[in-house]
Amino acid sequence: MRVPATGVGRTSPVPRDLAPLEATMQEEIRLADSNGVLTPVARGWLRSALAAPSIHNTQPWRFRVGDRHIDIFADRSRRLHVVDPRGRELLISVGAALLNLRVAMLANGRTPMLRLVPGGAEPDLVAQVIPGPPTSISETARLLAEAIPRRHTNRRPFDPTAVPPEVLADLCGAAAVEGAHLEVVDPAVRDAVLGVVRTAEHRRRRDPEYLRELAEWTVDVGDRRDGIPPEAFGPWSALEVVPLRDFGLIQPVPRRAAVEFEAEPTIALLYTTGDNPEQWLRAGQALERTLLTATVRGLASTLMTQPLELPQMRELFTVSAENQVAQVILRFGYGPPSAPSPRRPLESFLLGTDAPVRRHDR
Repeated sequence: MRVPATGVGRTSPVPRDLAPLEATMQEEIRLADSNGVLTPVARGWLRSALAAPSIHNTQPWRFRVGDRHIDIFADRSRRLHVVDPRGRELLISVGAALLNLRVAMLANGRTPMLRLVPGGAEPDLVAQVIPGPPTSISETARLLAEAIPRRHTNRRPFDPTAVPPEVLADLCGAAAVEGAHLEVVDPAVRDAVLGVVRTAEHRRRRDPEYLRELAEWTVDVGDRRDGIPPEAFGPWSALEVVPLRDFGLIQPVPRRAAVEFEAEPTIALLYTTGDNPEQWLRAGQALERTLLTATVRGLASTLMTQPLELPQMRELFTVSAENQVAQVILRFGYGPPSAPSPRRPLESFLLGTDAPVRRHDR
């Protein structure tokens, strides 16, 4: 089924003065009662946001819910200090959660009014979303919303079947709606990209600080609800044709097989114009819309960000003349079902109406 490129991404901007908008909005919807208890609609929207992908499944977001708005915060206590010292991938993750929140609102017949506010008076507040005027539920919004709980990172071998050009065009269109550019690379460039990813992965394996950080997010302890669980590690690529991040380096999994991956993977790079916190948030929204579109079209997907975490290697992917900066490397294909990663309970992400972001103890 084709996913139209229009219908979800054209989110209305929020005026700087929100009072007139809220005072005149037709059929206002409340997100919390006078005691601060969330309505079922608000809980459903937030659960959709929580289903977004995040680096190492850190889930680095918090929410403050008012009567008629939702504030989205970055939880910087969950930043990966080795892999992500600038917090770039953290904000990409938050952007993905923001896209899911917007889609959930649209699928519930509300126009999300979005304002990105990174670097404002509250340093960790990055966006505010208001459920705006009623709107008809488009087929695109419905399909993407239904894909949210089905989208999972897949680290397994994919079928050798080529992804049709029209499906790749859908993915590129999804990224474009969110102001990003998705470049599906040809075989020669693909092999070069995979070579750089492979080099970055090998370099990381020799870094003791990286290994310590990896261990922190792959330890399988009781009822832990974040990090990468062993069932999501995936098998080992015997010939490293597809050099995925090896989450089993520190926590070996019994019977983790070495298998043959597809010889000609479909690889794409997601670019933004510029490289600042607002662009990282936009990259996250473009990434998640692309991943949801892939899910609708029956594709599996994997992120391969290792070289983008090393500044000198990341420069290899920058198109300086056009100010195009690589934010994500992706692999697409037709693969078997993959296990979902766990999520913490909704209550652990909620802030009080006037509360600052607190460090969350894992």
